[in-house]
Amino acid sequence: MDRTDSEIIHAVLNGETELFEELIVRYQPRVFGTARRYARREDEIEDIVQEVFLKSYQKLSTFRGDAPFEHWLMRLAVRTCYDFLRSHQRNRETPLADLTDEEGDWLERFAVGPDGSKNDDSAATQTLLNRILERLPADARMVITLLEIEERSMKEVAELTGWSVAKVKVRAFRARNQMRKVLSHMARDKFL
Repeated sequence: MDRTDSEIIHAVLNGETELFEELIVRYQPRVFGTARRYARREDEIEDIVQEVFLKSYQKLSTFRGDAPFEHWLMRLAVRTCYDFLRSHQRNRETPLADLTDEEGDWLERFAVGPDGSKNDDSAATQTLLNRILERLPADARMVITLLEIEERSMKEVAELTGWSVAKVKVRAFRARNQMRKVLSHMARDKFL
């Protein structure tokens, strides 16, 4: 018999702590997917996931049941990822010599301007996007990831982060400007 999240939570809070494993098994793929959007190394991803489930167990008594448990857990996951980003600021410069040929070619085409033809540069594009995101401050990286990569609405981002919708809009505006500056700097360095 499959138990509902509410039934499991009630049982765990009443001393049947071993049942928490059912929640871990149920939501582990989703939490791993979220963590992979914020960390690159597998050991960092695993640390984030472990911390999310540890925090969720410790704070389980604060779950009110107003919304589904999954929403509460994912909000906790996003905030844990944000904490991870803040503690691992990646504002270091990446020399253009470190770019692969495919990334350099893509950057060169981007700097010259789109020619309208469709290219299959998805791997190089993803790698370059990751390099750009790594240069952003934690809050900018998180808002871009949630809005642009995960394609969440402003309201969803506000709920996940605990920010107001207005603050999400301001941070998104600033984050996009920061991305433009990073990309412009990379393009300028490519041709110097």
